[in-house]
Amino acid sequence: MERIIIGKILSPHGVKGEVKVEPLTDYPERFYRTKVVWAEAVHAHLEIETIREHQDLFLVKFKDVDNRDQAEILTNSYLKIEPEQVVPLPPDRYYHFQIIGLQVIDHQGDLLGKISEILETGANDVYVVKRENKKDLLIPALKSIVQEIDLMKNRMVVELPAGLDE
Repeated sequence: MERIIIGKILSPHGVKGEVKVEPLTDYPERFYRTKVVWAEAVHAHLEIETIREHQDLFLVKFKDVDNRDQAEILTNSYLKIEPEQVVPLPPDRYYHFQIIGLQVIDHQGDLLGKISEILETGANDVYVVKRENKKDLLIPALKSIVQEIDLMKNRMVVELPAGLDE
């Protein structure tokens, strides 16, 4: 499973190796509990030495990043965590990375396709289902339509309202 993005390094801050990090997570407080992150720019795990808030950002100092030049290399790097490091969600709530890739089956057991993307519309998410030899199917993420999500079986069971699959 792929690592999950939790932030982006925007730029160095000062001359002692700190960087400005924009949190890209619904749980920014996770930064205080996270000890190690994957930095995409250097393809390596970095150990968080210190962290503090600065406006809507975090100022982070990584172990062995001790000057502005070293911090500059990290600019525009996404910070990621391993899937097992995510904050547990309440029952019947899922992260996007858990939903994308699920097979979608209708209530008769017919395979409709696989979720390739999630559109955030404001009112509710919409699952984009890739299908063979047909155009994508857009399924609103509503309890009245999504009957079951089974991560262990890698599937979502839906009951499509009349006219949705036309």
